[in-house]
Amino acid sequence: MHGNKWLSYGELAWTETILASPAVQAEETGHYVDLLKEHARTGIHTLLHLGCGAGGNDFTFKEHFRVTGVDISEGMLEIARRTNPELTYVHGDMRSIDLTERFDAVAIPDAIDYMVTLQDLHRAIAVACRHLKPGGVLLIVAKTREAFRENNFCYTGTKGDIQITLFENNYIPPDNPSIYEATLVYLIRDQGRLGIHTDRHTLGLFGQQAWLAALADAGLEVRQAGLDGLYDPFILGKAAYPMRAFIGIKPA
Repeated sequence: MHGNKWLSYGELAWTETILASPAVQAEETGHYVDLLKEHARTGIHTLLHLGCGAGGNDFTFKEHFRVTGVDISEGMLEIARRTNPELTYVHGDMRSIDLTERFDAVAIPDAIDYMVTLQDLHRAIAVACRHLKPGGVLLIVAKTREAFRENNFCYTGTKGDIQITLFENNYIPPDNPSIYEATLVYLIRDQGRLGIHTDRHTLGLFGQQAWLAALADAGLEVRQAGLDGLYDPFILGKAAYPMRAFIGIKPA
């Protein structure tokens, strides 16, 4: 897992805030805030966001918590620091990073998909748990193998003379249903001049019992909640994109 091997997180990282501005992400992030507060056993003052990307979620998180963001992509962190200059951002891998601070909550609302093997999934959850204070709460937003569907998405955005359309295709290889492929096609028009870029990501796809086992192995008390409909406006055709929130509570 190298943050700059994909165009999306390197050369094209700048497109993130045009396609998904912090304001657009505010409603989605609000659901995560509600889940954290609902399941917290103590007050949440500090939040560690693993896989923070360009900081879009943090724009809303910071209204409720003191946020520290971690990401493996320097390109995304550069944007996050511009978007949220008052926050702390650290370059690192969620499977191995070790910060000195412990937090009231840890959130992984997106980048957990990049854990392609069960070993990596267990490592990331262990790291998250290690950074929690006793009684702290972990929120992971995941896709389960049982509910996952092959979908097509379309995202658009405009800023000045730049117009961007992004198509995303999700595909499960029949010979390896433990992963899915996300193929991205960017159409970028700058003052009318068209550039076409493609990017392909391989992501993990685990069954619900594998998720529950990984959280239990980390010593967490597990809760679940459905997160259907968050991406419905971007799905092409008649389809669904069910997601699941796994909430782990660290023993006090």
